[in-house]
Amino acid sequence: MPQLGFGVWQIPDDEAFTAVNHALSAGYRSIDTAAIYGNEEGTGKALTASGIPRDELFLTTKLWNSASETWTRDSVLREFDLSLDKLGLDYIDLYLIHWPRAMRDDYLTIWRTFEEIAKSGRAKAIGVSNFLPEHLERLLGETSVVPAVNQIELHPQLQQAESRAFHARHGIATEAWSPLGQGKGLLSDPKIAELAAKHGKTPAQVVLRWHLQLGNVVIPKSATASRIKENIDVFDFELDDEDLSVIAALDEGKRLGPDPATFDV
Repeated sequence: MPQLGFGVWQIPDDEAFTAVNHALSAGYRSIDTAAIYGNEEGTGKALTASGIPRDELFLTTKLWNSASETWTRDSVLREFDLSLDKLGLDYIDLYLIHWPRAMRDDYLTIWRTFEEIAKSGRAKAIGVSNFLPEHLERLLGETSVVPAVNQIELHPQLQQAESRAFHARHGIATEAWSPLGQGKGLLSDPKIAELAAKHGKTPAQVVLRWHLQLGNVVIPKSATASRIKENIDVFDFELDDEDLSVIAALDEGKRLGPDPATFDV
């Protein structure tokens, strides 16, 4: 799985083809979508039309946790088939549970079905999203496959040290969603601006470089061709220890998204 990928959250289906095409042209080979984003069709069409060999592409999608049901094995398989059909692919590289919704008490059933899907080869790897250590502890204790990835909200203002340490202990990759803080103040922080000036880079590039050096998998999203290119241009500089300390001090434990401990759909 490439450490830097391209996310298509909030990109409408009729715009996803163009955005993903820009991303592939810029050099991205990992694309992250989800059933709830409503853009699996546009994303899949761009992958197919690109002419890039399938084994050079890495596609992630996610099972949405419907408000109308507690998941069963059959309903999970049905939703997986639907995503695969919309994407127009023979297999998915990484399939994630989008939210744990512990109050529904169905993520173990979902995960056991994911294990079946992985065994069939139709998903090359399986993982989770928005799982807290307590959810992962239960999963590890009661099922047989360790999640390959946990995709969580993670940015300099929410650095998730506890989750990252748990993942490291258990061989789970940490993947960051909203890695740039959704543009809600982080990129205008004066300390980030100072680091950007120091390295001759943009604030977004500094934050993405921080993620990479921490070891996070990161999936910035943009629908603008120039920003898509900018976000992948982060491999020609390195933050030093002082820079990393400056960013470490920005951690406020501040979530932009829902709390996985209480979020239901």
